[in-house]
Amino acid sequence: MFSYIGKRLTAGLVTVFFIASVTFAAMHIVPGDPLMGNKAMSPEIRANLEHKYGLDRPVAEQYVRYLANMAQGDFGISFTQKNRTVNDIIVSHFPISAILGILAVAFAALGGILYGSLAALGRGKWSDRTIMFLVILGVSVPSFVFAALGQLSLTLINKKAGFEVLPVGGWGTLSHMILPALVLGLGTMAFLTRLMRSALLEIVHQDYIRTAKAKGLPPVRIFFSHQLRNAILPVITYLGPAIATITTGGFVVESVFAIPGLGRYFVQAIQQLDYTVIMGLTVFYGAFLVFMVITVDIVYGLVDPRISVTKGKS
Repeated sequence: MFSYIGKRLTAGLVTVFFIASVTFAAMHIVPGDPLMGNKAMSPEIRANLEHKYGLDRPVAEQYVRYLANMAQGDFGISFTQKNRTVNDIIVSHFPISAILGILAVAFAALGGILYGSLAALGRGKWSDRTIMFLVILGVSVPSFVFAALGQLSLTLINKKAGFEVLPVGGWGTLSHMILPALVLGLGTMAFLTRLMRSALLEIVHQDYIRTAKAKGLPPVRIFFSHQLRNAILPVITYLGPAIATITTGGFVVESVFAIPGLGRYFVQAIQQLDYTVIMGLTVFYGAFLVFMVITVDIVYGLVDPRISVTKGKS
């Protein structure tokens, strides 16, 4: 098991190195001037700014310094936000995105397991058809459409009730988080529902299920002890990337609901060609995704020890 974890960590570091290198190359290939956001400046001021950000150095030297600083956890200083480091932006705003993402993942996981189980148990019935129709909508419709519809519906509900049932936007309390978390988790919940349904229907025909039925075990016990436990393994596998994707990928939802998360700063950095913020957040997102995938692999092995033994011998 420890050998497997070591191999996965090594592969993760190589992946992060690749992400960092590609991002650095892309930032220097994309046309544009990272200092163009500043107003007219004298050659002396421009030269001072280029020296401050290291833009006056050869590209190869910039790359080496960039990797060295990144290895020490230093992502540099923002070009557009005066004297503010990328680390400060991450520390200040990632917790907001993380809280929203955790709520969205919890909603998606619980909903996916519940509705997937209901669809599998009612295979071919109206409940199955209804759930699968909603799953298709959840997978097909973009999150910004659900966000706009959610805001419109909540506005009408608040108006009809005569008081604010839930806030339409902003951040600060649990009530502000409910609707954005639901919207952000809908797509993932739809996918998990389909995944759970397929896994349960496949397990129904396994020999150990027929053996349990032949022994006369109650259907409820068979479902929770045998079907659900084994069918949930693919869901756990998907949850790692899903957590990272939702936590770091709620850019549109954060913008629609005016949430001061990390995604908003990433979008602003792209618009303003803020090299250091773009590179720093991209590497941070990539490292977080790799970490979550490795974590889920380890959890997967703990849920089913046979998997860890197999991987450890490979």
